[in-house]
Amino acid sequence: MTELTIFFDGGCPLCASEIGHLERLDSGKKLSFEDIYAPFFSERFPHIELQKADLILHGQWRDGSMIYGLDVTYHSWALVGKGHWVAILRWPIFRQIAQLGYRFFAKYRHRISSLVTGKPRCERCEDGSLSK
Repeated sequence: MTELTIFFDGGCPLCASEIGHLERLDSGKKLSFEDIYAPFFSERFPHIELQKADLILHGQWRDGSMIYGLDVTYHSWALVGKGHWVAILRWPIFRQIAQLGYRFFAKYRHRISSLVTGKPRCERCEDGSLSK
């Protein structure tokens, strides 16, 4: 049963890539993924403000409680058995630095994606298709 739902920007190539890695590793189906730009997203998830979800990664536990940003990243990787890859995000001093880095990344993710992948937006969003 899904433990954590991740609300992500499916138009961001780096974000979509990370979600793809998580999907492949999630053999226990502990995660579910929702593209915040998918059709009818706001109708399906009226409690998620699209503008806020665009600024910071949102996650929702099965009980309805919300987590944000690097907490979503840490818990999602931990749920697929790779928490050791991101354990540094929980270290007190590094956590503060990582939060600043995350805020920068989140704000400029499309520009960063363009530098890293050569594409500021994913192909499925550029052609108007939001389905996988």
